[in-house]
Amino acid sequence: MSVLRIVVQKFGGSSLANASIRNEALQRVWEAVELGLTPVVVVSAMGRGGDPYATDTLLSLLYEVNPEADVVNTDLLLSCGEIISAAIFAVGLQKLGLPAVALTGWQSGIYTDDVHLGARVQAVHAEKIWDVLKAGKIPVVAGFQGVTAQGTITTLGRGGSDTTAAVLGVVLQAERVEIFTDVDGIKTADPQLIPDAPTLRVLSYREVVELAHMGAKVLHPRAAEITMEEGIPIQVLSVTQSSGGTMIGHGVKTKGGFGSEPVLDRVVTGIAHLGKRAQVKIAGLQDFHSSGLGPQIFQRLATAGVSVDLIFMSPDLIAFVIDETKMEVTQNVLTPLDLNVKIKKGFAKVSVVGAGMHGVPGVMARVVNCLEREGVQIFQTTDSHANISCLVLEEHIPQAVQALYREFSLDRI
Repeated sequence: MSVLRIVVQKFGGSSLANASIRNEALQRVWEAVELGLTPVVVVSAMGRGGDPYATDTLLSLLYEVNPEADVVNTDLLLSCGEIISAAIFAVGLQKLGLPAVALTGWQSGIYTDDVHLGARVQAVHAEKIWDVLKAGKIPVVAGFQGVTAQGTITTLGRGGSDTTAAVLGVVLQAERVEIFTDVDGIKTADPQLIPDAPTLRVLSYREVVELAHMGAKVLHPRAAEITMEEGIPIQVLSVTQSSGGTMIGHGVKTKGGFGSEPVLDRVVTGIAHLGKRAQVKIAGLQDFHSSGLGPQIFQRLATAGVSVDLIFMSPDLIAFVIDETKMEVTQNVLTPLDLNVKIKKGFAKVSVVGAGMHGVPGVMARVVNCLEREGVQIFQTTDSHANISCLVLEEHIPQAVQALYREFSLDRI
């Protein structure tokens, strides 16, 4: 048997929402076969909130019965959306004359930890997928889901189908992972705020991970991290096109037929934003360090499942940012410590991202001066080798993004 040239093709919910767009998705699989590739398809639930089988629709149905439904039954219900998509897509491929088999996440051998609504993949036993491939058929895998070692169904959290595609790309040693969506790749800024923002044709894994963590919604950051470890290229492209899009990899593309275009370390590659943030300020002691309360605060929050961001610590003040939905649990966790805790919502994190900013002087100055000229107040900042993030009022997102877009000439990339 000849060596299979596997390509993992993931189709998001908006790429499956109706018969017309599903036909486009089916054509992308057909074209891969025509090119001599062996597709492994991963699908999300069809459509978005309000559509009959979308994840949010299923969640709403459950919460109508009981807003405090247990997570085990919630995961079981949510897994159904992707299973429906897999069956419909497999039948569509069969109609085109392409033999296909729909598989659930657990049939595909995707094993996770036992954290519901946000499980992480622990292992993949892909024997069933290999059996399907060796039989000359196309596996259509329900994304977003897996199973614990005890046989309990889990889901992988928002964007989990990207993670499914990534882990299968690694396990099957695919030539590349293709992420099909409703835009033609990753933009330099949110196209809803800047409609003519250009598409980034080439990105490094590092830049994509940063953009995704900072709020860009085209690709889940975990998917980029997983593929980065094995050097599996990712291509993000429109479901209505069979080429173009954004190509993601290490340095210069040498695998998967992407050519030799370099990934440039631009100072700033794109702007991302994340709304519905709340700022937490904690005072009440002369010295958090000597009291040992600093570590205790963050350990309590971690145990309660509260993720913190933009952390600032001084001897008499701790400040950080959380998701607005975690305000109540944060207050409850910190109240027993008898500290002066103030939590205020209505904030957003706006970030400039670029692999080339490390060691380049003046980038922070340009960010601060730019926002100051626009009258956008900065409440906190943080930076890394590849991003600078500012906490601003949520109502200032549009003007902050547009100002930074102009400042770093992101229309010219």
